[in-house]
Amino acid sequence: MEIMGARAVVTGAGGGLGSCLVSELLSRGAARVYAGGRTADDVRAAVEIDPERVHPMVLDVTNEAQARAAAKTASDANLVFNNAGAHSFSMPLAADREMFMRDFETNVIGMLCVTRAFVPVLEKNGGGAFVNTLSLLGLAPVCGMSPYCASKAAAHSLTQSLRNELSGRGIAVLGVYPGPMDTPMMHGIEAPKALPEDAAGAILEGIEADTWDIMPDQFSADAYEALSADPKSLERTLSAF
Repeated sequence: MEIMGARAVVTGAGGGLGSCLVSELLSRGAARVYAGGRTADDVRAAVEIDPERVHPMVLDVTNEAQARAAAKTASDANLVFNNAGAHSFSMPLAADREMFMRDFETNVIGMLCVTRAFVPVLEKNGGGAFVNTLSLLGLAPVCGMSPYCASKAAAHSLTQSLRNELSGRGIAVLGVYPGPMDTPMMHGIEAPKALPEDAAGAILEGIEADTWDIMPDQFSADAYEALSADPKSLERTLSAF
């Protein structure tokens, strides 16, 4: 799918990878970007990048009514980034129920809510793509982020199911599996980190190449290659973190 002329929706556009996706979409010629966030203040900076082409939307992805309203607002969309996410840090036995519920509600159910709302929009507009921000940790976990890792593993499975269901309807479903990125989520974590603006560029290149599984940084690309050769290699590597 070409980025030039696309009408894109980005959830979680208020910072980190989301704001970089907005910038990169604009620089590559997207006609319009709808920047979604929990409040208008969350996406103010994204709108300021290009007030003519960036339109703010209040969108809590866990709120079905807001997802349906967003689909009416962005009725010309043909590219949807399910990028909003939540993350909890805890070992699996120490994590309380609320941690798991919050991460699953946002990272899995929220992604499904937005997808359900926008499938008719993309179909009406002749097809398009959903691009789901997942994580390398959805393929193998880091023990100290167990709620987040479990939710991203579920989101990975859901992405595959959606790809199957929508493949005959002119709608692609792509998964993005970043490694550590220099975003607020990873603040205080000692690890090699990719720049989110570099990852955003790699993601858009993957979309244009119709890549199902996009590895947007060197860490994730190397890990994916190792995983393909030895399915347990990534689990062993990440167990050291």
